[in-house]
Amino acid sequence: MRTIKVTVNGESHQAEVPDHRTLLDFLRQDLELMGTKSGCETGDCGACTVLLNGKAVNSCLVLAAEADGKEVLTVEGLAYPNRELHPLQEAFVEHGAIQCGYCTSGMLLSAKALLDEIPRPTEEEVKEALAGNLCRCTGYYSIIKAVQAAAEKMNR
Repeated sequence: MRTIKVTVNGESHQAEVPDHRTLLDFLRQDLELMGTKSGCETGDCGACTVLLNGKAVNSCLVLAAEADGKEVLTVEGLAYPNRELHPLQEAFVEHGAIQCGYCTSGMLLSAKALLDEIPRPTEEEVKEALAGNLCRCTGYYSIIKAVQAAAEKMNR
């Protein structure tokens, strides 16, 4: 067991976790944040993507202990503090980029990491940033368009 201190969605948490507990399991089991999805558990699908100190990571491949002293952003924390949707969330709704919704949280957080680094990405940069996220429903077209629309809105 190990005691960790981590900030998740702006809130500080201290917890004892087994050495083998993944960040994914810590978020879902200990903090009851169900927006981060468990998919392949091998880092291939992107459903578990969160931001760790601003960088997109597959939380199924990160140990909870590795998040000690760091900041984690999950889809639950993406909306603004006043509960207004983030422009990415709005664009996903407006452009039909959400179908079954399983990949959505990972797509949103991967897109946020991209827009934080590259405010006006090209279509190719969006595709590259989302390459680690699998979607079985949308064919990606609507997701790419949603990310580009959010970038446009955020940079007006």
